[in-house]
Amino acid sequence: MTTDEERLDEASAAQWDAVEEATELLHEERFYDALLFLRGVLKSDPKNAYAFHFLGVALFETGELEASRDAYRAALNLSPKYLGARVALSHVLRKLGDTRESLKEGMAALAQAPGDSDALHAVGLTYLARGDKLAAKKYLEAFLESGPEFEVATEVRATLAEIAGGGIPELD
Repeated sequence: MTTDEERLDEASAAQWDAVEEATELLHEERFYDALLFLRGVLKSDPKNAYAFHFLGVALFETGELEASRDAYRAALNLSPKYLGARVALSHVLRKLGDTRESLKEGMAALAQAPGDSDALHAVGLTYLARGDKLAAKKYLEAFLESGPEFEVATEVRATLAEIAGGGIPELD
């Protein structure tokens, strides 16, 4: 006899399998192909949180920020503990200029996963966008202490150097 937890694990695995091709398309930077594929996945399974998350990624990469935000929110509605979707939502909200909500989502991610490097990065960039250099420095330094990938670490070090020099760096 299978338990409810086992059925949920099986459903989650099936949902992950359904988006595997899309993750490859995103990795290959074939964002429009990924969009089409993910829309098909969601047509067959409108409760696939992974599909909404990766739809958010594809929409973000094609410059459709509002739609990306909505896709990440849909992923979180289906799976409230989906950390990757919450961090991504924080970034897209910041890009949309909604730093209040961006900070709320970033802090929720940190409450869920204290010390998570991606959440620290999102919160640091949000504080920077708000003009709070002291808080930005605190979170960005904590991000660097987490041992991030070289490229992102280099960008954050440059950002911290600009903050130390008295400026507020441009965020992309």
